[in-house]
Amino acid sequence: MTVSNRNLKYFVETFGCQMNQRDSETIEGLLLARGFSPADTVEEADIVVVNTCAVRQSAEAKVWSRLGEISALPSNSGSRIIVVSGCMVQIPENIARIRRRAPYVKVVTGPGYIHCIPDLVLESLRLPSSDLLAAVSPSRTEVRRDESTQVLPEGLPRKISGRPSAYVTIMYGCDNFCTYCVVPFVRGPQVSREPESVISEAKQLVESGFSEITLLGQNVNAYGLDFNYAYGFSELLRDLDTIPGLERIRYYTSHPKDFSQDMVKTIKESRHVCSHFHLPVQSGSDRILKLMNRRYTVRDYCDLVDLIRQEIPNAAITTDIIVGFPGETDEDFEDTLRLVEKVRFDGAFTFMYSPRSNTPAAKMKGQLPRETKSKRLQELVALQNEITRSINSASLGTTQEVLIEGFDKKHPEYSRGRTRSNKLVVCTTPGPRPGDMVKIRIEETGTWYLKGPLVSDYQLSTAETGDRHIV
Repeated sequence: MTVSNRNLKYFVETFGCQMNQRDSETIEGLLLARGFSPADTVEEADIVVVNTCAVRQSAEAKVWSRLGEISALPSNSGSRIIVVSGCMVQIPENIARIRRRAPYVKVVTGPGYIHCIPDLVLESLRLPSSDLLAAVSPSRTEVRRDESTQVLPEGLPRKISGRPSAYVTIMYGCDNFCTYCVVPFVRGPQVSREPESVISEAKQLVESGFSEITLLGQNVNAYGLDFNYAYGFSELLRDLDTIPGLERIRYYTSHPKDFSQDMVKTIKESRHVCSHFHLPVQSGSDRILKLMNRRYTVRDYCDLVDLIRQEIPNAAITTDIIVGFPGETDEDFEDTLRLVEKVRFDGAFTFMYSPRSNTPAAKMKGQLPRETKSKRLQELVALQNEITRSINSASLGTTQEVLIEGFDKKHPEYSRGRTRSNKLVVCTTPGPRPGDMVKIRIEETGTWYLKGPLVSDYQLSTAETGDRHIV
């Protein structure tokens, strides 16, 4: 009996970053290509893929909780196949935990082997239900440090659902080894995709109707440093900027130590690279930055911000900040608050430090109690929110170009999208659809949004933004 005859349905749940979201698109594309069909809900699915994150303990806790919920759901076929993929699987002790805590999981595979999921699912269908992980060889679950570990084959299919913007992975892994971060251990060392492959994928996406792409990598500024020829992130941006029909180019995530003057110049001179700089600073204390192995100082960081604002005055700058790193004193935290007040970020993702196994920071002395970390986080968030509200209020009365991404949850008759500087804008004039590029007059501002009506007829998109299966 074939899979298509059995009409098995799949459902993919994604935890974590944009890289995981991009991986899930490939997982869906692969399952579709092999004859599986998408389910609208987990309850309807015969196969459930949980694509996991391991950056913080809270992310792992959510996965464990969700796995228990899924296992308790009734199945139409009587035996639901649960697949666990992603970064959690790359932590060796998690394999034993899956055996112990989630024996109902049938397939486990890391980020570098997601292209094997359809075959592993098919194999698990032929195995007795008691054969836990029998469909997975040890090489697919252990942490490996060779370059092939996390590099996916080129040309894999993908399914993109209802977005006018598409992700393009430009590199895999990371070589920075920040002392708090598990990514180099779960994603492997840095490997950049060949520029021809990246550019070809971008062109194909534009031909499929996408007007915006977001370049993904753990450290996009280091793109190409592993090549044996001279081609880096600046060159890639310049080449992508020439693609006809590509209106916007975004990228995540940058590392301040690798953001060169040439990159700033390239973005300034480009037509389509967005003026949004996400520069994770992590701390405002030089002492803590050194303990984190960030390899820049507060002065270095501020010099980069000054350069960006000098060359691109309308740029938006956002950041990531960790509070409660081991050994962080009240003075160190005050240094962070002073930096936030000085730089005046447009927005910040703020986190309490979370110990991750196998990282140097987890073994450091001076681990802080949760109460201290929580208090510092609340103080930081309050300060940053005040700054963000003040910056956003300056947009009152301006006209903003917005790419519509979807409809507003609170008011479905409204639509919402983002400016080139990544500000969320709610359009109060009914009519625009995902994929439309519109101009909106800002009549209301808040901490998380701008809001207003259209100022002119909106530009209809050239393609529908429903589910797209790209091969």
